[in-house]
Amino acid sequence: MTDKQVFIFDTTLRDGEQVPGCKLNTDQKIEIALQLEKLGVDIIEAGFPVSSPGDFRSVEAICKAVSTPIVCGLSRAVQKDIEVAAAALKYAKRARIHTGIGTSQSHIIHKLKSTQEKILERAVAAVKYAKQFVEDVEFYAEDAGRTDNEYLARVIEAVIKAGATVLNIPDTTGYCLPEEYGAKIRYLKENVNGIHKATLSTHCHNDLGLATANSIAGVQNGARQIECTINGIGERAGNTSLEEVVMIMKMHPSLNVDCDINTRLINSTSQLVSDRMGMPVQPNKAIVGANAFAHSSGIHQDGVIKKRETYEIIDPKEVGVDHSKIVLTARSGRAAIAYRAKNIGFNLSKDQLDIVYARFLEIADQKKEVEDQDLQIIIKNKLSIAQVSV
Repeated sequence: MTDKQVFIFDTTLRDGEQVPGCKLNTDQKIEIALQLEKLGVDIIEAGFPVSSPGDFRSVEAICKAVSTPIVCGLSRAVQKDIEVAAAALKYAKRARIHTGIGTSQSHIIHKLKSTQEKILERAVAAVKYAKQFVEDVEFYAEDAGRTDNEYLARVIEAVIKAGATVLNIPDTTGYCLPEEYGAKIRYLKENVNGIHKATLSTHCHNDLGLATANSIAGVQNGARQIECTINGIGERAGNTSLEEVVMIMKMHPSLNVDCDINTRLINSTSQLVSDRMGMPVQPNKAIVGANAFAHSSGIHQDGVIKKRETYEIIDPKEVGVDHSKIVLTARSGRAAIAYRAKNIGFNLSKDQLDIVYARFLEIADQKKEVEDQDLQIIIKNKLSIAQVSV
């Protein structure tokens, strides 16, 4: 590992599956896990084994199915949870137990009805117990985003001494601003003894639409693992989107970080998860939305036709999309009509284009989108076959 390496921790099968209505069976989980392995994720969080017998079986089956990624099982800071997670992970080539507890005052007082000192003791005890089963133990400080930095640093320092190898700093409620979250990671880097012995990890939620920005801010300040999901699915408004953080790192060399994701498999992975979970991807979703590489404005279409980079910073092929889409609407210009006409076999002269364009606008004002068959009918109705080069 170099300091440039950012590990991708995919929690689609755990945090992502907590979305209402997105329950997967074991066969579907294995299918997605194998796709995540092809994609190149470093860690697959396969589930929360103690939560149900079905989840236990799925984690066990995923451990048998994949070879390259670390397989991770979630637990609370409870001995039974940790024991069950360890049992579910027994077939993993590389296993990690992910254990932790809430550290914010809100969680300590209202959820756990405890004190800071008792929570610190439970955190240390959980990590020590998990270390009896696996070498690789990740600790999560739930609601770290709203946890006082000084207390958070105390907890993190204590769990490192107990043997934690990865430190998950979740913005559980999606509350932090990027500069706040980045500063929190930097504070831990600068104020925790032994911080160099473990990897800092981001785990950001999207309640305010800041999950991706916060994760990147974390990386800029020293985090070297990002916890994320395909399509950004997850509790409430979702988690950090894998495809977004990966492509941000790829498109911004100035970040001076990298990961091992095969970006050309992003689109197919997105479609698989969407299909198996029955969770449609919003059309304007970055990277994987149906409109991510679609252009309907005449000005944009003209620019893209002349040089794709005019309006696209990502080559669609880099994420597994065949080509950009020129969508014909009432906002389209002559360049788009000529382009789409040529694609279906018609090379229009300027005069012919003017005739076709006038009729096109009449049709476009009546329809949301003009398809190739509509354009073909317009051309054939307005121009004689002799006038058209096919």
